[in-house]
Amino acid sequence: MYIQNLSVLEEEHTCPDCGARMDCCEAPPVHVGDGLGWGSEVLFICLNDDCPTFKGGWDKVDVNYGHKATFRNMQLPGSTEQNVMMVASKIAFTGSIIDPEQMRGQNERYKKEKDAIAALDSCVARNDISPVMTLILDEAASPESRKRAIDLLIEFNDLSCIDAIRNHSFRKTEFEQKCNMKISELLKINFLKECPFCAELVKSQAKKCLHCKADI
Repeated sequence: MYIQNLSVLEEEHTCPDCGARMDCCEAPPVHVGDGLGWGSEVLFICLNDDCPTFKGGWDKVDVNYGHKATFRNMQLPGSTEQNVMMVASKIAFTGSIIDPEQMRGQNERYKKEKDAIAALDSCVARNDISPVMTLILDEAASPESRKRAIDLLIEFNDLSCIDAIRNHSFRKTEFEQKCNMKISELLKINFLKECPFCAELVKSQAKKCLHCKADI
């Protein structure tokens, strides 16, 4: 999840019925009442099971609607107005609690990805390989942008990228294989090969590694 307004993570809301701190949770994409959105990326929800609203809601819903559900107190960011949300189980929303520090880190990663994508069209002319490497090594980046970045490796002809790629753990073999193909092309273009023993680069015609002295 990406939150545009990180300031909402600094807010603290207190349940008006039980006094418990309300948790910041990811807002559902659809409002169950009108089918529209909530108008907010997050909601503050009281997840205290001892809250009177939650404890007493089971009977109210059963009597009024004839099915099993209850209510949680809810407030929108920037507001202390009391609202209630119907929930069908005790665990509803417990899996969508937002960790502020984790969210800040995710937003930082997202911004770096967007900046790198925007720089792809001009990075070769500027001889700046950093946007390419940012996308290649970002496992959460979009597959399309990572493929574009990998395709630019040959245009840079920069051997310094090899170590970073070789030491990266790719989650998808598709990207690892594509990178390996590009590295093979780079080595061929520069008449080099990797020593199978120490991984250092040596001349393609070398019979002994200059670095570890192994026969290759």
